[in-house]
Formats: sequence, structure tokens, C-alpha cells
Amino acid sequence: MKAYKDMSKDELLTLKAALEEEFKEEEAKGHNLNMARGKPGFSQLDLAMPMLDVVNSTSDMRTVLGNDTRNYGDLDGIGECRRLMADMMGVQKDNVVVCGNSSLNIMYDTVSRSMTKGVNGSTPWCKLDKVKFLCPVPGYDRHFAITEFFGIEMINIPLNDDGPDMDLVEKYVSEDAAIKGIWCVPKYSNPTGISYSDEVVKRFANLKPAAEDFRIYWDNAYCIHHLYDDMQDEILNILDECEKAGNPDMVYMFSSTSKISFPGSGVSAVASSKANIDFIEAQMTIQTIGHDKINQLRHSRFFKNIDGLKAHMKLHAKLLRPKFEAVLNTLESELAGLEIGTWVKPRGGYFVSFDALPGTAKNIVAKCKALGVVLTGAGATFPYGKDPQDSNIRIAPSFPTPEEMLAASKVFVLCVKLASVEKLLDEMN
Repeated sequence: MKAYKDMSKDELLTLKAALEEEFKEEEAKGHNLNMARGKPGFSQLDLAMPMLDVVNSTSDMRTVLGNDTRNYGDLDGIGECRRLMADMMGVQKDNVVVCGNSSLNIMYDTVSRSMTKGVNGSTPWCKLDKVKFLCPVPGYDRHFAITEFFGIEMINIPLNDDGPDMDLVEKYVSEDAAIKGIWCVPKYSNPTGISYSDEVVKRFANLKPAAEDFRIYWDNAYCIHHLYDDMQDEILNILDECEKAGNPDMVYMFSSTSKISFPGSGVSAVASSKANIDFIEAQMTIQTIGHDKINQLRHSRFFKNIDGLKAHMKLHAKLLRPKFEAVLNTLESELAGLEIGTWVKPRGGYFVSFDALPGTAKNIVAKCKALGVVLTGAGATFPYGKDPQDSNIRIAPSFPTPEEMLAASKVFVLCVKLASVEKLLDEMN
């Protein structure tokens, strides 16, 4: 295929006319497809339905230690669920607190607590002139929404194939005491699908922050979310590496079963050092009597152990692979060689990240919407919703069926082609 940039103006105009005809044909089909958010599809949710039969009115509601899950107690979560989540996250049980259904809730609470009570005795952030966070981009829009909500200044950090640009991270963290944290999705990152290399993890663990209350917000959301049995990314354990580096308190790790069991009714957890966990629990004793222990019991009895979790995730992968392949195969067959976009081929997680020609992402998303295909808003993967290049688009293949995903992918590449031709013609003019 001839690259679009190598085409003459007449060739581009001819191509534009043909693409506009295709656009009209797709418009007539009346698509109604949504790949905006990483929601599990119906068939994935069905996998966990037997969990609802594990605990009923005739069940023994006591934990393995004999505690009654219907009553008060176990503020940090029931023991068997703490063990399950610890094994999933690759950490020690004593370093884990199991909370409600949302890890995002824990992250919000952690930032909020830092604003009002400081970090392990440091000055509350609300009393400081300036608080800043580093944000690897493209990244997770809900992370950025939390820090923006609290008025925290966000600084973009480029995300490379092996993780954030650590030269920049080290420079900012060591030189500016106003920098209090960094958002990270270290495995099958949202949205690029990349995983942090061993070197990147070690450099994180060995940071020398100017601020004593600097923390790494390590959102390990996709820690067991592989797409393939024979191609799986593994990352070093950041808690272990921080301990080795003499920085045991520098990281909070978050995870949940949101995309394992039920997104609205899973369990979440935070893992950290003893000092950090003690500080978190001191607030929790004021904030809540305890989280839903019956739900924790339900999860523990259904999955039983880490092997049960992994077996369940293989069922998820079997359902997700055809959807991801519908996207990736369409991108490869339709766009390879045209030099109007690049994309990542993830081995796990929930997204495909696409970088279009600079200045075309908003146009592509708008064109897709006009054809009945809803995408995540252009710019959403950057702080304040502002992509400086207007090029990154996050594709979420999980919710539509494979057939719907194939149709949506064809619409997407058509819109990429048309927006790219328009951009190149504008530049010529």
C-alpha cells in the first residue's frame, strides 16, 4: 500500500471521494455500537453467576477462624479474602486491607486522607501552597479525575514501551518537594497495554524524593488479566523492591476483582507497608464499621485460592481474545503501510491504544459517533482531557460481541482514513 503522505493532491482527492461514498454506506446501516469503556460483556458476567449460589440462607456464615461475617469485626477484611487478594497481588497477607467493591474508591480515599490528614504525620496537603502529581500519558482518565477534583496540579510524563520516562520521573521527584505522587498502571497499562520492565520497577523503588510524603500510586488493576496462555507479561513486585531499596513506605498498591467477578459487586484491596497500613486503618476505624464481609466470604468460597482465580481468568481470556483480534486484525489489514496510525498489540488488559496523525483524534471520534460507534472521548487519556497532539484514541473491545467488534473496527478504520486524508489535504492547502 502507498503511504498517504506520498500521494499527490489529485490522488488524495480521488481517495477522499471514495471514502466519503463508503461513509454514506455505513451511515445508512444505522450502527449502534459502544466501545467507550472497559466494561465486561454479558458472557463474561455470566461466568461468575454461580457465585451467587455459594452463600445462601442455609450457609455457615463463619470464616475459617470462626468469625461471623454477618456481624461486626474484621475491619481489614476476613482472613481468607485477604489471603486471596494478597496472592493475586503477589504480596504478603499482613500487608493487605480488603475494602469494598471499588479500588478507585480506595485511591480517592487515599488522596483525600492525604489532603486532610497528611501522610503518616506529614503536613496535610490542604495546608501546602502547591501539590503536584506526575501522570504517565496516555493514562487512566479516572486517575486524573481524582487529582483534578482535589485541585492537584498534574504533570505529563511520556509513557514508553517499557514504562514511564524514568529520567524525567527521577528529575521531577528529586528536585521538587511539591511532587507528592505518581499514578501508575504497571501491568497491561490502561490504555496502551504495555507492562513495566524490571529496570523501570527498580528505578521506581530507588527513587530519592525531595518530599518525605511522596508515594507511588501503583494501580495493579490487570495483574492476572492475560489474553494468552503462552504470552504473559510478568513484572517485579514493587513492594519487595521498595523494601530492598530502603523505601518500604513509598508505595500503595491497589487492585480489585471488578473485571474478574462483578464490576459493581466485587472486592478491592490496598497493599502497602505496615506503617502505611496502620495509618490507613486509623482512618478506617472512624470512617466505617467494616466492609461487606458476606461478599468477601462469597468470593473466597467461589474462587477458593489463586489457582481458582487464574482458572477463571482463562475463561475470560477465551471470550476476550476474539474481540481483541477483531480490532487488531482489522487495523493490520486496513492500515498497515499507510503511515496514518500506530497501535499496540497488548498481551492482556482491556484496551487497544491507537495513535492517529497529530490533530485528527477528535475528528476521528466525531466521525465514528456520526456513524453510530461510540469511542472514549479524544483527550480522555491525558490530564484535563487535553492531548497536546490530539492523536491518542482508546479502544475498548470488551463489551460488544466479536461480530459487533468487527463491524465497529471497520467503521473506525474508515474514519481514520477519511480524517487523515482531510488533514493531509488541509496541510497542502
